[in-house]
Amino acid sequence: MPLLSTKSKALTAALLLAVPISAYAADQREAQQTAESQIPSAAAGILKISPGPGAGASAIPAASPAAGAAAASATSAAKASVTDSLQGGYDVAATKLKIPWSMQFAGDVVYITQRGGGIVEVKNGKQTVQEVRTKKALRVVGEAGLTGFVLDPNFAKNKYAYIYHAYEEKGEALNRIVKVKLVNGVWREQKELLDGIPGGRIHEGGRLAIGPDGMLYSTAGDANRRELSQNLSSSAGKVLRMTTSGQVPKDNPFKNSYVYAYGLRNAQGLAWTSSGTLYASDHGPSGAPIPGGSGTDRTGLDEINVIAKGANYGWPKIQGTETAPGLIPPYYVAGDRAIAPSGIAATPDDKILVATLVGQSLKQFDPLSKTMTDVLTGEGRIRDVAVHGGRVYVLTNNSVSTAPNAKPGPDEDRLLILK
Repeated sequence: MPLLSTKSKALTAALLLAVPISAYAADQREAQQTAESQIPSAAAGILKISPGPGAGASAIPAASPAAGAAAASATSAAKASVTDSLQGGYDVAATKLKIPWSMQFAGDVVYITQRGGGIVEVKNGKQTVQEVRTKKALRVVGEAGLTGFVLDPNFAKNKYAYIYHAYEEKGEALNRIVKVKLVNGVWREQKELLDGIPGGRIHEGGRLAIGPDGMLYSTAGDANRRELSQNLSSSAGKVLRMTTSGQVPKDNPFKNSYVYAYGLRNAQGLAWTSSGTLYASDHGPSGAPIPGGSGTDRTGLDEINVIAKGANYGWPKIQGTETAPGLIPPYYVAGDRAIAPSGIAATPDDKILVATLVGQSLKQFDPLSKTMTDVLTGEGRIRDVAVHGGRVYVLTNNSVSTAPNAKPGPDEDRLLILK
């Protein structure tokens, strides 16, 4: 049964008795057929994906794969690249951050979440750590903590934002999505939008983004319980979609469910190109030695996915380049060696910048040629990336790693502006 909205939780038992399972199976089949028609083929390139008849949908019309590829190519040619103009080097905008995770911009002000708690305001060259007050205590273990963060589209007037954070309830590790408001330098909880997202020590997901349709999107990891990714009753291993007040949109693929796409492992990046395509980065299974490798090289099978409404991306049934009927393979697999993709950002010319942790670099993915190249190396682990005001911002995360036998690097966690 699909993940129910908060208002529907009390009806779960009754619905299980009253609604035939076949009805949910039909829902799933219909959504999958729709998703498969939206996914671009390798030859076709890029496809505009319409979020449906909801708010803002008319701004992102659906198109055939061939038309989508042509539109993307024309768009890319007409817009300047933010990476081609880079001369090398960077400006340091913030230092001594503590496991930074997400960044957002309000004019010239940058807000950065720290996994251990607090949001850092970077304004006029000054850093200020702002308290985040939630009604449920922050749980900080492994990859869990304060992660996802996105400002409301009307933040300048209402001072609202949305956070994704870990907590514990009755001994169970969980995550929740909360609306907060900035009041006198403190972020205060206003409303809980969704709770009970499975958590753990690893595979927390946690990226938040506002889509072109005005909806709030979130990634949720499989919480190291891989079977949950295929379970539509669970929010784990999914891309979730809701209104900014926490309601289930009427045009979501599964009735009364926040689930927008599923079969993911630990997606930590979401970004839309100007042509309307939603991309997500996903951590593939890693850790196995590569045959014939150096002995320290480990497999990765990390992914870039084109996210479509109702699509099943196959984890754990398929991984890497494997295929199976009814499952959507990755749009791009980053090779056998792990790069551990985290935050991603779209450029004006519809490329995708990818922050990598194990890869210790900022990479650029070209969706048309399906190639990935380095933009920045030598700065250690990159946690997040953003394009703002024509410039590229990156967050380094070298103070800690949860990988087995990892030794944290000597560099500070910093905010860099490439030049």
